[in-house]
Amino acid sequence: MISLDLEIQSLTQEHLNVIVELDQACFGGLWTIDAYKRELDSPNSDFLGLFSPLSSSQLLGMGCFWSILEEAHITILAIHPQYHRQGLGQALLYSLLKTASDRGLERATLEVRVSNQPAISLYQKFGFKTAGRRRGYYQDNGEDALVLWLSDLQKPDFQSTLQQWQQILGDRLIQS
Repeated sequence: MISLDLEIQSLTQEHLNVIVELDQACFGGLWTIDAYKRELDSPNSDFLGLFSPLSSSQLLGMGCFWSILEEAHITILAIHPQYHRQGLGQALLYSLLKTASDRGLERATLEVRVSNQPAISLYQKFGFKTAGRRRGYYQDNGEDALVLWLSDLQKPDFQSTLQQWQQILGDRLIQS
């Protein structure tokens, strides 16, 4: 629970329809329903949803990462377009990183479209650094992806940073 009217919880098969609806709203159908079923069933996936009981759209956002050895590979981070620029992406990314840290994972990585400047800014705010570029990574238009990394999730410095983010996010979400 980040604030009184937001809740982040693990997604399950019962959420499948709202997951696909959110995918349509954010990405126009990035993943198939079968792909989401596999994610939900995989013991290596942590799939979180951001909910608000005060919203007509119950699932406001979703985020997922795969645990691969000591790494959290973030595969999805999506906030419904109606709720952009309210700190919800930060809350969800914080929750993914906290979950990864709690699982004992040592670093996080992800790919992001080179044109997605709002997402790149969000990840940089959380300390992600550019580690490389994948040419033609996105099949829909051949766009390149930046590979971003965040190390040291188990270091004491990162744990204190998590606590600072929790406070900042709580304050920002209360203002929203």
